[in-house]
Amino acid sequence: MAISDNLRGAIYMNLSMFAFTVNDTIMKSLTQSLPLYQTIALRGVVAVLGLLILARARGGLHLPKLPADRAVIALRSLVDVAATILFLTALKHMPLATLSAVMQVTPLAVTLAAALYYKDKIGWRRMLAITIGFFGVMLIIRPGMAGFSIWSVLGLGSVATVVVRDLSVRRLTGNVPSMVVALGAGFAVMVMGLIGSVLEGWQAVSPLQILQLLGAGGMVIVGYICSVSAMRVGDIGFVAPFRYTSLLWAIILGWVFFATFPDTWSLIGAAIVVATGIYTLLRERKLRQQARRPA
Repeated sequence: MAISDNLRGAIYMNLSMFAFTVNDTIMKSLTQSLPLYQTIALRGVVAVLGLLILARARGGLHLPKLPADRAVIALRSLVDVAATILFLTALKHMPLATLSAVMQVTPLAVTLAAALYYKDKIGWRRMLAITIGFFGVMLIIRPGMAGFSIWSVLGLGSVATVVVRDLSVRRLTGNVPSMVVALGAGFAVMVMGLIGSVLEGWQAVSPLQILQLLGAGGMVIVGYICSVSAMRVGDIGFVAPFRYTSLLWAIILGWVFFATFPDTWSLIGAAIVVATGIYTLLRERKLRQQARRPA
């Protein structure tokens, strides 16, 4: 039986979120025994080689001709380096599900930042949803309480850098291949890992750790391919809310592999963030549909 494009897009998005969360789980496990920057560098080598092979299979890479596009890719790659450092440092010390719950506020933050920087119009409903969503994040990290730490701040910093990274893509012209953008970021992160490992130190890698690194790099590639496929196959307004399945996977994998489970307040905060994020995405979809209707 044939399935609709939206259903295919939803399946791709679920697979993407599962792959990225598995990668996070493996990286959290590896950074408990390997130096952080060495882990980033080795995973980066796997991911970049995989993306290069994939690009060659699809007909090679075509670097952007416009200097403005090259500048945007360079900026995005540098911001991705900062996002990776902040996220993985926080992940090393925070429960997987807690950090994942904090990261769910990213779509709300992107909507707010686009309104402030690009002057996108947002009505009072979406503004209220964004405000409530940020309140949900405060319930998760609870500033001033015993569970709050510098790692929570790094998690929020990672959200901020991801917002800058995602908004920078708007300045790219339409003929820039997504693979070029992904490779630019992957190469920059790999180089950052190699430089950091020189300062941090390097240690021998066991066969099991090599398999884990291969798995993490493979999951990054699968996640990237599926996320791009999801956006190209289905309606964005229908597919995008399935990003929040990453929180479900993070709760399950965190419980199975690290014996951690979010407390009641974190679950309530996460539910608020997810609900307001889904509402904002659906509201944006409705407004786009209304704008396309003939007067």
